[in-house]
Amino acid sequence: MSAKDRTKAKADQTKGRLKETLGRVTGDRRTQSEGHLQKVKGELHDAVAKARHAAERKQHKGR
Repeated sequence: MSAKDRTKAKADQTKGRLKETLGRVTGDRRTQSEGHLQKVKGELHDAVAKARHAAERKQHKGR
């Protein structure tokens, strides 16, 4: 997992949390939903990158 990918995933998670909270505070359900989706997207990218990194580590150990 590259540091750039991880940083982008974490940024999406943070932005999503902020947007979701803003939507909740202001009563704007659309902003809240958009924030939730952005947060989940960041979490998914992070999970995929972690799995890719684990697979690469396992492949290198097998050599």
